[in-house]
Formats: sequence, structure tokens, C-alpha cells
Amino acid sequence: MVADHKKIDIAHPDTLGAVSMNTVLFEGCAAESEDVLLRRAREAVPTLAANAAQTERDLRPTDESMAAVRQAGLLALTVPQDAGGLDVDLRTLVRVTAELGQGCASTAWVTSLSAAAKKLVSRFASEEGRGAVFADPDVVVCASALPSGSTGRRVSGGLRISGRWRMASGSEVATWASMMVPVPGDEQLVRVCSAVVPTTDLTVERTWLAAGLSGTSSHTLVADDVFVPAAHVTFPPTPATDDAPRLAPPPHLTFTAVLATLAPMLGAARGAQNVVQAALDGGRAPYATTYKRLADSPLGRYWFTEAVQLIDTATRRALNVADVLDALGPDDVSLPVQERARLRMELASAARECRHAVEKLLDLHGASGFTQDNPLQRFWRDLAVGTRHPHYASYIVAEDYGRLMFGTEPPVLLNL
Repeated sequence: MVADHKKIDIAHPDTLGAVSMNTVLFEGCAAESEDVLLRRAREAVPTLAANAAQTERDLRPTDESMAAVRQAGLLALTVPQDAGGLDVDLRTLVRVTAELGQGCASTAWVTSLSAAAKKLVSRFASEEGRGAVFADPDVVVCASALPSGSTGRRVSGGLRISGRWRMASGSEVATWASMMVPVPGDEQLVRVCSAVVPTTDLTVERTWLAAGLSGTSSHTLVADDVFVPAAHVTFPPTPATDDAPRLAPPPHLTFTAVLATLAPMLGAARGAQNVVQAALDGGRAPYATTYKRLADSPLGRYWFTEAVQLIDTATRRALNVADVLDALGPDDVSLPVQERARLRMELASAARECRHAVEKLLDLHGASGFTQDNPLQRFWRDLAVGTRHPHYASYIVAEDYGRLMFGTEPPVLLNL
């Protein structure tokens, strides 16, 4: 049954008055809300595509692209509803950010990873910390779990942190940064806490100069004796001992970040498909053949169909994993480790299928797909980099799956 909801034109946010766009979206049923979000993402794609080359040159999403995502209401996807957000499930997060990836994988990446970071903030931050971060539910939050020469020092009322944090995607468009901070304690014990810091207290070193996803602003954050109040610091439970082994984290938590990196890659693969489809529709012909158009070639049709099928399969894998996790809920740890390993294999397979599909599409399109003004080469480079994120270390994922399948050794992945 669809709940009663106000008759407000969601397509025209200026008509909402004091009513939150995010509130309106979720007054109906979940399916209706997902359809609205997908439509709004689809409407933002032309702006992202028009600015994709500039995003790449600037090493950060353009203001126009971020404004389009914000105006579509897509920066609050994982913010709790009581804080003015949408609190969508993982399936919706994957579908929406994959849609954005068809226009610009870098902007979709920043949007998706900000959503994952906000999910962590909503789960672990104190009430005061959540209130500060979500005062504007549409802000971008960047995150880094890669401290380099970094440390936190306990002081009255909080921590003082110094050091560098690498690969903080969205660093130059973010308002807040979530950072993993090593804090030395007694008896040389180092505990790692999560600190949420305003980016105005940090500086950014432009260190992400990559062949793909170069517009993600995945640069290095630098803190120089920055004070972080205790309300913005979260320590994990006391470290496990031999008598009390470490419990596996909830899979919903650990898989959110994996899905957040995969979704923009699904979109990039679909964007490449769209470029080649347009070339086919335009009557492109294979060079020096009797064919008048590529679609006249039986094998050409088969290769295109196979590429589309690979992208469809990768998307189904990701959505199936999202459905398993959504059914579990955020705190459920009951999923057996063998099943966790299988789900990681599914996502690693999806990443490889995206790459394989785009290679076929490039073969069909030909060398002109590599010219700088052709978005096909950008989708190809973005996929080549993004699907080699550590989450998709296929040889480790496959190794763990084999270890567990034969019951010979424990897994090596620490976040499984």
C-alpha cells in the first residue's frame, strides 16, 4: 500500500517552500522513492558529462557538477531521515550512483564515497558529532584510512592530531573529513580511532595525479597539531586478546565501502556502452570492408551484445550483494565467513566483467575512441583504475575463498 503524501511537484524544488525535498521523496513507498531518485540522477547526467573533461583537468569535480548532484538531492542519500536525509538502502545507493557514473565517473565516485563516509558518521559518531556534520545534510564528507606518519595525542577535551592522510576522495569539495588516527597509549599500545574534522582545519596536498579517476580529488590531507574535540572522536572497543578473539565486523558495514566504489564503475561501463551505441546508431562502418555499417557484421553485433551482457551481469551481481546485506540489517553479524568471501568474489567478478566489456566496446569502436575529445577513453581509464582499488584485489579475494572452501586455513583479509 502506498502511503498518502502531499501533492508537491518534486521536479520543481522551488515550489517546496519550507518542506524538505528529502522528506517529500520518502513520504511515498520505497519503490516510488527509488524511481524518483533515479530520475533525478538521470537528469543530472548531462551536466556531469558536459563537465567531465574539465573535472579531469581540474583534478576535482567542477562546481557545476557538484551543484547538479546537490540540487538533485543526491548528497544526502545515507544521511538519517531525522537529520534531513534519505537514509536509502544499499540497492538504491548502488543504482543511483551508477546512474551518475554514466556522465562522469569521478563525480559519481566522490558522491558515492561521501555517502559511505556519512553512513559511518551516522553509525559511530556521538550525538553532538552527528549534529555538527549533518547540520547541512548535503555536505560532502571525505575519508581516509591511510595515515602516513600520523598520530593523535590525548589532551584535555579531545585529541591533537598531526600527520598526513592519503587518498581522501573528494578532499577539495568536502566540508568534513573522517580520518583514522593512531593514538599511542600505555605499554606501547596504539589504538586507532576515527576523528571527524572540518576540512578548514586541514590543508590538501594535490598528490592524486593518476591515469584514471583523476577528477576525484583523492589527494592527501595534512593536519598540523589540529585540535579535535572528544565529541568528534570515536574509539573502537578495547582490542581483543588471545582469550577474547576479534569478532568479525557487521558485513553491512564492511561491504558498504566496497559497493560504493563499484557503483560508479558500473556507471562508467554503461557510459562506454552508450558512446559505442551512439556510434552504431550513427551508421559507423568497419574500415575497408564491404559493410555499410558496423551493425551489418554478425560478429560485430555479437560482440556488442556480449559487452552489454557483461555489464548487465556485473550490475546484477552488485545488486544481489546489496540485497543480501539490506536483508541482514546494519548490526547483524550472523552471515558466515564463507558467505562473506563468496560475496567478495561476486563483487571482484563484477569489476573484471566491467573491464572486459569495455575492452570489447573499444575493439568495436576503433582507435578514434582514444582521442582526447572522446569520452570513451576516459571511461576506459577510469575503469582501469577504479576496478583495481584494493577492495578488488582479485588474487587475495580468490585465495581467501579457496582457503575457506577447503577449510585448510583462516582467511587473510582483515575486514572479512
